[in-house]
Amino acid sequence: MEKGTLIEFRIQGERRLAVAERPEGKKDWIVIDESGQSHKIRPQRVEYTVNGGLYKPSDIANFINEAQSYLDPSSLEVAWEILVEDGDLVTPQQMAELLFSDQSPALCYAAHLLLSQDKIYFKNKGDAYEPRSAAQVEEIKHQLEVEEQRNREKEEFISHLQQALAGKPVEWTESDRNKLETLEKFVIQPEYNSRVAQEILSLARKGTDSQAAFELLVELGWWSKHENLFLRRSSYPTYFPKKVLDVAQFYLQSPPFDPDSNRLDLTHLKVYTIDDESTEEIDDGLSVEYSEDGKSAKLWIHIADPSRIVTPGDELDLEARRRSTSLYLPTGMISMFPSELATGPMSLIQGQTCAALSFGVVLDETGLVKEYSIHPTLIKPTYRLTYDDVDEMLDLGVTKEPEIAELAKWASLRRKWRQQQGSIQILMPESLIKVKENEEIIIELLDESKSRQLVAEMMILAGEVAGKYGQEHNLPLPFRGQPQPELPPEEELLQLPPGPVRFCALRRCMPRSEISTTPARHASLGLDSYIQVTSPIRRYTDLLAHFQIKAHLRNESLPFSGEELQEIIYSVANSAYEATLVERQTNRYWGLEYLRRNSNRVWGVLVLRWLREEDRLGIILLEDLGLELPHRFERAVTLGDRLEVQVTRADPHRDEIRFREITPSEIQATV
Repeated sequence: MEKGTLIEFRIQGERRLAVAERPEGKKDWIVIDESGQSHKIRPQRVEYTVNGGLYKPSDIANFINEAQSYLDPSSLEVAWEILVEDGDLVTPQQMAELLFSDQSPALCYAAHLLLSQDKIYFKNKGDAYEPRSAAQVEEIKHQLEVEEQRNREKEEFISHLQQALAGKPVEWTESDRNKLETLEKFVIQPEYNSRVAQEILSLARKGTDSQAAFELLVELGWWSKHENLFLRRSSYPTYFPKKVLDVAQFYLQSPPFDPDSNRLDLTHLKVYTIDDESTEEIDDGLSVEYSEDGKSAKLWIHIADPSRIVTPGDELDLEARRRSTSLYLPTGMISMFPSELATGPMSLIQGQTCAALSFGVVLDETGLVKEYSIHPTLIKPTYRLTYDDVDEMLDLGVTKEPEIAELAKWASLRRKWRQQQGSIQILMPESLIKVKENEEIIIELLDESKSRQLVAEMMILAGEVAGKYGQEHNLPLPFRGQPQPELPPEEELLQLPPGPVRFCALRRCMPRSEISTTPARHASLGLDSYIQVTSPIRRYTDLLAHFQIKAHLRNESLPFSGEELQEIIYSVANSAYEATLVERQTNRYWGLEYLRRNSNRVWGVLVLRWLREEDRLGIILLEDLGLELPHRFERAVTLGDRLEVQVTRADPHRDEIRFREITPSEIQATV
């Protein structure tokens, strides 16, 4: 290098042209750039030397302008197509000749810039460049396109994010959805703290924890402020796969062949379906068939027959098995089957001829099952009644519908019979929480009415008959049993106040029920064998029982062996337990939210049981709501005491509730 040589080097990654001025010591040179600034560099830092003359710093600007006028990156593709076949190395001078038919210093430098900046067609090999293979070029182009698409999507997402935060409507793209789903995952699983989630929170200028992510999703309108995180954290699917919906639509239009073509025709019977007013899946109905002399009666419990449509192992069956149960939440139901089927051809619809599995039962004067039979049937539901309707009919003694009174009589007899068999009745207050579309919360206390007892006893009766049939024919069925509990001594129970306190003590002694393929006594029902068969649209184990019983009635091989059935039961039981947990947690959330909204109200409560008596920590029952909640008492109380409390803090998201006890003086002051 001599004085006046024009060279290229880099300062902090930026290209710079400078003219060599003089040596500095033995190894360094002082060079001056176009702005007149001097730099001390070593020859190793020189990336390109311009040949063909000596220059002054004042020449640099014109030189750069002349070179830049030839910087057309697309011209490299043409050169690459010429050179790639032979694969020969090419210098900037050779490239200048190829591209511009000229090797002037400015054009050679332009070729150098094109080659050194290129990321697609050529790779550096010392002072020359080698054309990449066609496969390599294709792959690099693809990667660049992907990166470009990613950058476009990011810019679009930032724009949509800003619009949503400004309260403007946004039409989220598929790419946006993927990013927001990453944020969802961070809320549901805080340990899943991804780079994408943190980038989104940073863009929105929010905190970095999962609570900040939740608040952002609510602010964006992506989630409701009451988003059901219990459901989202569970494995319960909230949507049906397309292939399942396609099968459902096909069956709606073209019902499959009925394997029970010789159904018993019971369309002449008067059939009552009795449910809550909001119930959409009608899966049971009741009839009374009198003998010709009118002196005896056969009770019929008709159960909806989804196995008329569903076949073991088909798409509908496997999806129902995966779900295990319909999910009943305050905000609405998530069905085990697509709703078009569950509330349509699977249900017992008033005025329509419906397929059913019917249990005909004759009881003796004590309530014992004297005769029974099970048949695939055709029925035509006559009346759709609510529990309130039936209670009113019973209270008024409506004579036009004597079957209702007849059913109530037999239900009462059955209840007494089961008590004689050792059944254990626990009558705790139950409530039904509903959330309307406007998020208004309604808590309805369910009373132990005659109508509810009637329906419950008839369903238990059907379950006993199914158990008897399975036991007599040695069938593998989902028998439900409950071990005999170790109850407190009678004198100990009598020391507790009657009602909820005593029932609560009994409830704590009750072991969980179990399902197995062999009969087992069900202690609380007082039955030696029992199978849940009355909700096959809503409970998968009930559907399993239908599959097995109906195949046996047709003298066909059973769909499932004992081992297969036990394996399915185990899987379904786990899923059903998770679903029950989601229902319980969701009900508690909305119960706390109701109390939060009504924090100014005074509630009458019953001291129900102790958690830690030494710390005065116990469970109180809000009698008007049927809610059981923890409370640390401010004074000495005993079980069964009634107090009045007011909410001081309720945070359903954190599952926190605090009460303040209303003192007698405060109560007196309000009188």
